[in-house]
Amino acid sequence: MKRAIACTILALSLGAAAARPAALQQAAAPTGGRDAMPDLSGLWDGGARARPVNSDAVPWVKGKNFPELNERALAYVKIFDEAISPKYDCQPSSSPAIQYDPYMMDVTQWPDRVLFRYEKDDQLRTVWLDGRKPTPLDFGLQGFSVGRYENGALLVETTNFVFDITGFDDYNGIPSSSQKKVTERYWRDGEDLRVTVTVADPMFLRKPASYTTRWIRARPGLKLSAFECDPEAARASIKFLPPKYK
Repeated sequence: MKRAIACTILALSLGAAAARPAALQQAAAPTGGRDAMPDLSGLWDGGARARPVNSDAVPWVKGKNFPELNERALAYVKIFDEAISPKYDCQPSSSPAIQYDPYMMDVTQWPDRVLFRYEKDDQLRTVWLDGRKPTPLDFGLQGFSVGRYENGALLVETTNFVFDITGFDDYNGIPSSSQKKVTERYWRDGEDLRVTVTVADPMFLRKPASYTTRWIRARPGLKLSAFECDPEAARASIKFLPPKYK
């Protein structure tokens, strides 16, 4: 008898534990109105099927949304040498470049956070929804992201970046500083996922710059591929670059 009662209690406890995440998800997801949570979850394709591949003129177009650089940034761009780019040491891209890299992205929505896993550079970004604030120990290449749902969109603000000699993009030699702030607005447009990315950095930009892009649903059965960067092979490719300094 005692054994049967114990088994019943254990079964009830396991059932309650299994149901708890779903209950939390339901409680955290507004049912409608201003703070309605859009469905951003799933695997999204940011490759050539979805948008033009990035380059020195994409997504930053001269004469349109290309950033207005101050004298400090212009000086960095003038002396920049491709051979010192940290990508040749397998350093990952950061915002606002990583959102446009032509790879897939997996989005997971939890009650207290949204997880963005990028196929490019195998990077994971966490957007905290629970109101926490960054500390002086939270500086890093991807910064510290907080967000909220508003008007059917996810709004994200990222600060606490470290200095990056190519922190703006991979093509124009524009750096970014620890004062960089990146804001993102994600929303669903039919079957597509769209984002507007805006970057402000008073150390290098005269005013904020932004672009808007989209992802499409990945084909059924696809998964993120491992991004394997070998530092020795990446650094060896520098010998094929035209030397700027000797």
